[in-house]
Amino acid sequence: MEKIRCNWVSNDELYIKYHDEEWGKPVYDDKVLFEFLVLESFQAGLSWITILKKRENFRKAFDNFNDKKIVKYNDAKIEELLQNEGIIRHRGKIEATINNARVFQEIQKEFGSFSEYLWSYVNGKPIDNKLKSIKDAVAKTEISDALAKDLKKRGFKFMGSTTVYAFMQAVGMVNDHITSCFCYKKN
Repeated sequence: MEKIRCNWVSNDELYIKYHDEEWGKPVYDDKVLFEFLVLESFQAGLSWITILKKRENFRKAFDNFNDKKIVKYNDAKIEELLQNEGIIRHRGKIEATINNARVFQEIQKEFGSFSEYLWSYVNGKPIDNKLKSIKDAVAKTEISDALAKDLKKRGFKFMGSTTVYAFMQAVGMVNDHITSCFCYKKN
């Protein structure tokens, strides 16, 4: 019997693996959270499958999303990244990644971890939206609006409410698997 998945998942094996193994599973590890922040900021205006197909290239290009290395990137490294055909070559998003790594570190210092800061927006546990259909899904919420506003105030770039909500879905802050999906779990 074939597994029932969220209906946004295509037949692409990479997409299926991402949906089944990562999307919507709660993430508390700062390194993984930073990776998703970077990928979501690059995804703005593009399809997620485009980012997934380039994910390994992003990992190599951005030192495995090591924020401590990324904050030290200089003009030469930016130029190198702009020549890298394996990633999205967008100067603004590359520069935002460097900036966001710095702000990410400031939040870690203030809250003890980025995870503590982030999960405080949902009282430490995922919000279960109990979606019956993809038609019930939203692109942003009051929480993503508030989080995006605070991230922007702190200096984050390329982190609007829609991007933040997609991030929240990816890292399991919200459970937006449809209720008939085999990945959906009741709280």
